[in-house]
Amino acid sequence: MKNQRQNQILELLASRGKIEVIELSQIFEVSQVTIRKDLNELEEKGLIRREHGFAELRSRDDVAGRLAYHFETKRKIAEKAAEMIQDGDTIMIESGSCCALLAEQIAETRKDVTIITNSAFIADYIRKNTNVQIILLGGIYQKESQVMTGPMVRQCAENYFVRYFFIGTDGYTERTGFTNSDPMRAQAVRDMAGQTDEVVILTESEKFQQRGSIPIHIKDQPKRIITDSAVQKDVIQSLQSKGCEVITV
Repeated sequence: MKNQRQNQILELLASRGKIEVIELSQIFEVSQVTIRKDLNELEEKGLIRREHGFAELRSRDDVAGRLAYHFETKRKIAEKAAEMIQDGDTIMIESGSCCALLAEQIAETRKDVTIITNSAFIADYIRKNTNVQIILLGGIYQKESQVMTGPMVRQCAENYFVRYFFIGTDGYTERTGFTNSDPMRAQAVRDMAGQTDEVVILTESEKFQQRGSIPIHIKDQPKRIITDSAVQKDVIQSLQSKGCEVITV
């Protein structure tokens, strides 16, 4: 109940930007004390900013702020992806909001999983959970995205080989495939992809209407995409014609 309420609070903030505590109390028919506790927990995760009497969403320029947008959709995508993971598995996860929620879902529902990531944000996001071991790959630290990039990422990743590597995307085009908006992050994805059996894309359907400027160009293209049910049928058919499995939630 609490988690569902907090998810709905994030959805409201995503559409309105700012909302008063008293109004949230009326909407959810709970006390203002309960709402303040919810907001405190969301603020501790870095998703919102508390001010006297109201809460507001963080900037979309901030990685934690981006996480809050379409939160419920991203959470469902993460839950579906987590079904692929068993206790004791070792996996790789790249930076991205769906990926952060996947890491959280795994940490809450699996045991003895090792997560290898180049995302300092993800490492921090789930740091309090003792069910997972986190291996943070070294590299050049990008402050805004809180992600490690550069040749050291490849050198560190080469020490591991895993079955699944979960990544996000900034966009997609029929011609170039999945894209990123940052060349350093795109290269980090390629370097990590070389150390896995299967790359799995986690993305909201709206990303198929956008395009980043840097094609990811993974050697063996992703064979599995997990997205939401709003994805267009022609996109699904195009991906399936290329041998990709498309899972919708």
